Amino acid sequence: MKNELRKAYQAVRSKTAAICHSLEEEDYVIQSMLDVSPPKWHLAHTTWFFESFLLKPHASHYRTFDPVFHYLFNSYYHSLGKFLPREHRGLLSRPTIKTVYAYRQHVDDHLLQLLDHATESVLQTLQPLMLLGINHEQQHQELLLMDIKHNLSINPTFPTYQTNSPSVITKKTPSVLPMEFSYIEKSIAEIGNAGLSFCFDNESPPHQKILNPYVIANRLVTNGEYLEFIMDAKGYDNPRWWLSDGWDYVKKNHWQAPLYWHDIDNKWHLFTLSGLTELNLAEPVAHVSYYEADAYARWRNCRLPLEEEWEHFVSLHNIAPSSGHFMETGIYHPTLAAAMDAKLPQQFFGDAWEWTASPYLAYPGFNALDGALGEYNGKFMINQFVLRGGSCITPESHIRTTYRNFFQPDKRWQYSGIRLAANP
Repeated sequence: MKNELRKAYQAVRSKTAAICHSLEEEDYVIQSMLDVSPPKWHLAHTTWFFESFLLKPHASHYRTFDPVFHYLFNSYYHSLGKFLPREHRGLLSRPTIKTVYAYRQHVDDHLLQLLDHATESVLQTLQPLMLLGINHEQQHQELLLMDIKHNLSINPTFPTYQTNSPSVITKKTPSVLPMEFSYIEKSIAEIGNAGLSFCFDNESPPHQKILNPYVIANRLVTNGEYLEFIMDAKGYDNPRWWLSDGWDYVKKNHWQAPLYWHDIDNKWHLFTLSGLTELNLAEPVAHVSYYEADAYARWRNCRLPLEEEWEHFVSLHNIAPSSGHFMETGIYHPTLAAAMDAKLPQQFFGDAWEWTASPYLAYPGFNALDGALGEYNGKFMINQFVLRGGSCITPESHIRTTYRNFFQPDKRWQYSGIRLAANP
């Protein structure tokens, strides 16, 4: 167990640093909007997490790197004290990048020492905290790439984050896999995680759901299909398809297309981490809000799946996360559905998070973690919707069939897409 934890810890810490490797110093500090955090803050916050929940409580001789960091890099744990307001994270020119990396090394050295000297009984206490910290940092690896993309997107020169990555973005549009729908009979489904291996508290406990018959699409909605909503249906100019709150967001924020779409000389272009490119109509649409996903589904005379329908379908068909396109490929962009049997379910994992019609609420019998870690998930269970399946920037080892992501319905800087469902 000790060696496995050490390897997993070192791997996740190295990957976070690797994500930032191609950044310039100026890139580390920028905060392009309230939802985004500067890369420097992510590097420090993930370190603060290990320091606060493992080293301080369990390493008797540990000396804090800098006491003020507890205020600067606490995210939202009120029970641990006051913290820097989120909107001020981009105002921190100090500590410097060099100091933040020194902080990471300091915590890494002491945490590995704590592991090396831990007895079996101490290790039993450390293991769940280590696994939570590792998975927490994986969440921030995805956030890092999301935030880097948004930070770069506000620059009118459309700078590139990765220039030597394999490109899946082509001007030529290949044939699109036909969209087919699978019919699922009425059933009683077992939903949730039994906790036999690591999972977040919001995935438990397992419980039963009565599901009415439903149909669900074999793949994600493409850019070309979404473009029909924009151009043919004049979707962003017609309140008929929108929830009232969503229509207010459209008008207030002047939405005319998904985030990162640009109409240049009457041609649609897309900003990616590899720069600006012409829109590939066959790729999955991404960076749409819940409001946009719901409006598109209504226009298609469909709906978004419930999260229990999504999980039930994936379990029923033994679809594994390993089938998906994740961060490990190095292609930080959604890829095409494979041109094969249209009845074969695809893209349930990876590529783009899938909005569901389910509000983010506690499962029956939910119990938050003890102490400050009880603030990790439970207090966000309001005014948000669940997304399933992971994206092209999610670590594959981080995702599960039962994994529940969640965002407010107006958010769209995450890699979020659309899978259609309907009542038969």
